[in-house]
Amino acid sequence: MTKRPITVAYGDGIGPEIMEATLRIIQAAGAAIEIETIEIGEKVYLQGNTAGIKPEAWDSLRRTRVFLKAPITTPQGGGFKSLNVTTRKMLGLFANVRPCNSYYPFVKTKHPTMDVVIVRENEEDLYAGIEHQQTDEVVQCLKLISRPGTEKIIRYAFEYARQYGRKKVTCFTKDNIMKLTDGLFHKIFDQIGAEYPELEKEHWIVDIGAAKLADTPEVFDVIVMPNLYGDILSDVAAQIAGSVGLAGSANIGDGFAMFEAIHGSAPRRAGQNLANPSGLLLGAVQMLVHIGQGDVAEKVHNAWLRTLEDGVHTYDIYEEGKSRQKAGTREFADAVIARLGQKPAQLKEVSYANAVGKTIQVKLTEHKPAKKELVGVDVFVHWPSRDANKIGEAVKSFKAGNMEFSMITNRGVKVYPNGMPETFCTDHWRCRYKNEAMKPSTYADAMAIMKQVSDAGFDVIKTENLYTFDGVPAFSLGQGQ
Repeated sequence: MTKRPITVAYGDGIGPEIMEATLRIIQAAGAAIEIETIEIGEKVYLQGNTAGIKPEAWDSLRRTRVFLKAPITTPQGGGFKSLNVTTRKMLGLFANVRPCNSYYPFVKTKHPTMDVVIVRENEEDLYAGIEHQQTDEVVQCLKLISRPGTEKIIRYAFEYARQYGRKKVTCFTKDNIMKLTDGLFHKIFDQIGAEYPELEKEHWIVDIGAAKLADTPEVFDVIVMPNLYGDILSDVAAQIAGSVGLAGSANIGDGFAMFEAIHGSAPRRAGQNLANPSGLLLGAVQMLVHIGQGDVAEKVHNAWLRTLEDGVHTYDIYEEGKSRQKAGTREFADAVIARLGQKPAQLKEVSYANAVGKTIQVKLTEHKPAKKELVGVDVFVHWPSRDANKIGEAVKSFKAGNMEFSMITNRGVKVYPNGMPETFCTDHWRCRYKNEAMKPSTYADAMAIMKQVSDAGFDVIKTENLYTFDGVPAFSLGQGQ
């Protein structure tokens, strides 16, 4: 078999140890790979590269288009961006796929039949990382949900379920509160789900969905979520299945893919021959499926299951009376290698005969642009007084074109006119100007309003235009409005 080039990064902390173990196992199993090694992570950060990766490393990734990455350490403090997020965004790795399985009774869990795959959107949401401090008391982080980004991840989740023989796809959002952002995610889930009549579809509000996942994970199959919820709940799911240390993940894009463990670099355990390589190994199994070496992936995965059955466990899952051998990182790798060609006796045998890997394709739907009209503007000001009535009386007379004063909110709550004195206010105020009949205005009108607010002595920190799309208001009301 022709060797497939892959890019490998040994990472930080326990990374070098678990990568060495992982590569030793998959190569012993017959993986036909040609390795290009790059340096990333803490050392690169501390050399002054705030991205944590050198320009020449991108050249390797462009050549191989497959990245097996050990965990890295991002230095504390401002100015350093997450390399994981950067890599996912730069390479368009829109889908994060995290299988979370129970290995009961060989790994302790309260959920012996758990078999859940979490498909997490990987590029946007709050992980866009667009943050600003706007006043002495208030900082903001922008939550961005796009139609194409949402379409890609939801269609991927349904295609994954179809091609891997899953029965149900569940969507988690918080669209009872974030009606526009999470509302779009839910709406597109319903639209795309209708194209897969053979699959069961359901939607849960994320808070009760998370509670149900933690309590009764066996009722779920494939779960698709926006970025932040998916990041948090995939760790929860992996932990309740047995251990975060056992979970690998795939990051899939159009022509690129990155494979990793979901855990961090655990620097306190580095260099002690203690770390469990299982998460990275199962990420490598996903990689082998992706590059068309499903037979090798199957051999590795089944040997790993047999190792668990035989009670050879690293310290993190070792249980006195049930485990038979407490193995170090190297010894655990040796045990898996010794069992290559064997299959589990009690745990479900893995087969990748029908695995499709990178052949899952997603296509975006063409959408006709809506008629977009400007009908108002929100002017945000920094004003240290906590007196809503005082600022309201000062700005309520401003108008331009069809825009006139509507209300003031503080942290999203309407405080003027007719606010409640019990409402606590910060120094961050939103002054809304719009036409109640939604008659269109111009950007010149919005700028005129902003100038009037500024000329009155208020510090304008940002503005947000208020639009309708095909006549439908595309902005939220104030709480209490």
